[in-house]
Amino acid sequence: MTAGQIILALVTAQRGAELLLSRHNTTRLMARGAVEIGRAHYPLMVAVHASWLAALWAFGRDQPPDWTLLAAYLATQSLRIWVMATLGARWTTRIIVLPGAPLVTQGPYRYLNHPNYAVVASEIALLPLALHLPLIAALFTILNAVVLFIRIGAENRGLAKLRGGGQEST
Repeated sequence: MTAGQIILALVTAQRGAELLLSRHNTTRLMARGAVEIGRAHYPLMVAVHASWLAALWAFGRDQPPDWTLLAAYLATQSLRIWVMATLGARWTTRIIVLPGAPLVTQGPYRYLNHPNYAVVASEIALLPLALHLPLIAALFTILNAVVLFIRIGAENRGLAKLRGGGQEST
């Protein structure tokens, strides 16, 4: 197995585990009366992220990593863990709002409105660059920016409408 394959296998497993956690948290939140915002764009987001991972497997699996850029990518994982730990059971990959729950303002949310999106944007650029795939990094950075433009707009409108509602998956 090449280093690229090991890295991609670990990233794929991580993403799979995150999807399972997200599904679990979403189910629990919905049972408590939460509502989903921006459901229509979710398949687009999934398609972009799945295509990103597929492109990395197609073109990066046999690439030797740039260890400095890989270290930067790994550093983003500590930020991802911080976001997930801060949101706890409220973390999802969807925009799920629990009416009446206060907005999260601790942890990375003290510094950014959408820290998870900053993490994802960094990851989408850094991992392909670490595998010597600058065109993949550029393409998916642009596609992710389009999705985030749609998503952040939907999230902000939904939260404004439910002012006093909870903050999920940001």
